[in-house]
Amino acid sequence: MEQRQADPQSGEDDDTWHELAVMDQKDNAPLAVQVTHTQTYFSQASSPKDTEDQKAGVLNAVEHRHLLVSFPVEAFEFPSTVCLEEMTLFPQWCLPLKMTSILLALTFMYTFIREVLQPFVSQGRSDFYKIPILVMNKTLPWTSITLLALVYLAGVLAALLQLHRGTKYSRFPVWLETWMSMRKQLGLLAFFLAALHAIYSLCYPMRRSYRYKLLNWAYQQVQQNLEDSWVADDVWRMEIYVSLGIIGLGLLTLLAISSLPSISDTLNWREFAWVQRCLGYTALVLVTAHALVYGWRKWVEPKQYVWYTPPSFILASLLPITVLLAKALLLLTGLHRRLEQIHRGWERPGRGLREQCLRSTHSE
Repeated sequence: MEQRQADPQSGEDDDTWHELAVMDQKDNAPLAVQVTHTQTYFSQASSPKDTEDQKAGVLNAVEHRHLLVSFPVEAFEFPSTVCLEEMTLFPQWCLPLKMTSILLALTFMYTFIREVLQPFVSQGRSDFYKIPILVMNKTLPWTSITLLALVYLAGVLAALLQLHRGTKYSRFPVWLETWMSMRKQLGLLAFFLAALHAIYSLCYPMRRSYRYKLLNWAYQQVQQNLEDSWVADDVWRMEIYVSLGIIGLGLLTLLAISSLPSISDTLNWREFAWVQRCLGYTALVLVTAHALVYGWRKWVEPKQYVWYTPPSFILASLLPITVLLAKALLLLTGLHRRLEQIHRGWERPGRGLREQCLRSTHSE
């Protein structure tokens, strides 16, 4: 941004420093606070000379920040006013990573109890070899589909709140704004875990334990004098849920690519919203169907409810199904038309007057 020379008599200085604060608020919040506080201090300065000197110091700090993002430099080349140790590391990823870690820990413990601990306690069978591959390969998709559902659950809650208020000009609660601001990070983490799940699944035939089990199955077939072990039901189940998973992962890949700045900058707002909304909900439908078909008839088999706990695919499907049902409810009941009107600026009768009264009260 072109910098303007502040004139104490012209009134341009307030606009200039306000622009600097807004410009730096996106990338460097502490610097924006520093500029805002300095602007307040300018109004209390005793002389124009002091004011100009203080503004020059803040302007140098802004220039230093732009110096950091313009081109790579060595540590000793940084200005003396810049302290690298005080710079926040990945501030937009802290909360999403914490949520992902908590979900991974909870799903891992649940799967470990069902797949490893229960056989060891009840039957004395040591299945701890399942932890690196089998347990992890049930933990990853469960966490991935939960994160993807959380991405679109925030939008559903925001739509319901706007329908209840009848306007789009009222601010969302702080927790909902925070949730919606990290949807991109949650979506990318969901894609990352889904890709890991696909790689883990491809490694199944490579495991030594799988080869031993394959030999045991072949020996049992010979002992039972079976010439053909073909089970059409299992074949169709495997073919369908693998196909759904591949297509779902492909759509998640498109969503992740479209989130890159180099790609999103080439799309207008309507195109970007269509990709993220339509393809995103389609991917959510496919991965939910992937989990349901994986369960197939296991929903009603009593042996699947180990220690009276439901299988992991049932719990993993609950949140995505809830989000899809809420979205379908908005579409089928015609509420999406009213929501579109609200997005275009329509307000419920009397709502605009109420907002004006609130603004006038705050200004007084």
